Amino acid sequence: MQLFRTKSVEQTIAETDDKDRKLKRTLGAWDLAIMGVAVAVGAGIFSVGAQAAAYHAGPAVIISFLIAGVVCGAAVMCYAEFASMIPVAGSAYTFTYTTVGEIMAWIIGWDLILEMLMAGSVISKYWGVYLNDFFGLMGWDLNTNITLFGGFNFDVAPLIIVAFFTVLLVFGTKLGARVDGAMTVLKIAIVFFVVIVGFFYVKASNYTPFIPPSEPASSVQGASVVTGVWTQPLWQWMTGMTPSIYGVPGILSGAALVFFAFIGFDVVATASEETKNPHRNVPLGIGVGMLLIIVMYMLVAIVTTGMVSYKELAAADSPSLATAFEIVGATWAAKVISFGIVLGLATVVMVLLLGLTRIVFAMSRDGLLPRGLSRTGQHGTPAVLQIAVGVVVALVAACFDIGVLSDMVNIGTLSAFTLVAVSIPIMRAKRPELPRAFKMPGNPWVPILIALANFWLMINLSVLTWVRFLVWLVLGFAIYFGYSYRHSRLGRGDLTGDISDEVASAL
Repeated sequence: MQLFRTKSVEQTIAETDDKDRKLKRTLGAWDLAIMGVAVAVGAGIFSVGAQAAAYHAGPAVIISFLIAGVVCGAAVMCYAEFASMIPVAGSAYTFTYTTVGEIMAWIIGWDLILEMLMAGSVISKYWGVYLNDFFGLMGWDLNTNITLFGGFNFDVAPLIIVAFFTVLLVFGTKLGARVDGAMTVLKIAIVFFVVIVGFFYVKASNYTPFIPPSEPASSVQGASVVTGVWTQPLWQWMTGMTPSIYGVPGILSGAALVFFAFIGFDVVATASEETKNPHRNVPLGIGVGMLLIIVMYMLVAIVTTGMVSYKELAAADSPSLATAFEIVGATWAAKVISFGIVLGLATVVMVLLLGLTRIVFAMSRDGLLPRGLSRTGQHGTPAVLQIAVGVVVALVAACFDIGVLSDMVNIGTLSAFTLVAVSIPIMRAKRPELPRAFKMPGNPWVPILIALANFWLMINLSVLTWVRFLVWLVLGFAIYFGYSYRHSRLGRGDLTGDISDEVASAL
């Protein structure tokens, strides 16, 4: 069996010339940068940092954010090199297919489907939760939850937000990007407004001790989430360590947690095939967007831990940036933050819907999933697939409690980051002559270090997350060997490497 058969770059690019499966190039560098900020800056910027400070790292959560930001930023720079060289839909799936082979590409594509499906469903559901919270804070007697026959609770909010962005994306990626961009600019303004106000409440004493001494997790109220066998970090379980928080281990486990805040930025690479002058605009858009995200998260972490002691955050039921404002008496800020979360989550939904559709689109075009899914319509978008994805995401979000699966988003992304980083030196060795508008510096050692850093963050995730991840992989292998291997266009010899003049000029 030819499990590690690879597609050539020429074959991969030639596929974009299929008139029935062709995406329209309409996006610029700023569109991509805003798209990256839109997907990475959601509710996490207002909550994840406070939780990491309370239960993992204390004020040193600032370092946790820096570690996660540097690792994620370095990883997406690897994406930038590939995207500037192979500007085709599919992101890590497509890059892996051209370097380490079909079976590994399938694994990454399967992981990305998991990541984006679960992330889209979780974010859509929580958009409804925060929308109802906002209604309550404003004193409005509105609620999106409906109790149906038999006491079944149905939330219509996920249906509304998913339907709205699905319609926009069906009529064109550029239209969706413009609406999402306008909302994202407003979201950024809210973040900076909250940060500026928060600085007036900062006390230097709250940063002491900056790195709290390590202590058993069970000694802190609310930190019981890391005391059980299934919920403690994998490496602590493997080494037999007593579950602990704070100290250097707390900084590292905090980095693994806040990495969720950067999740989804790789979605930008899935839009490469819809970008004008992708060799220039994709690396530029990814770089600018990532820089904006790291700055915003670092500022929020500094303000949150400076306003109140991490011990006070740990004593709260659900620590967040709003909790910090409430403790210092600025309760009015909760309304602003609540609106910011509603706006922030809405923009995340749009980018995840786009990313999930493009991953399935790329795998379908290669024959690893049914080919009919990759047909595009008159607007240059895979309309039928986009609608189908929207229906699945909306129904899962509206009908099921999926909070327990949110950690799967992290492990799916980190596994993709790891393989893309490893693929950089492989492709440099295989095809050194290919033009690269952007090159990841320090090859091969820097990409290898990036891969190791991502893997380290992976083993800082919980044991239960790893068990669920392995179950998902087993299901993926069953589908691959039952369907995908036999229907692969590469395996059947259906692919050619001829690139038309139109495609060549677009690249």
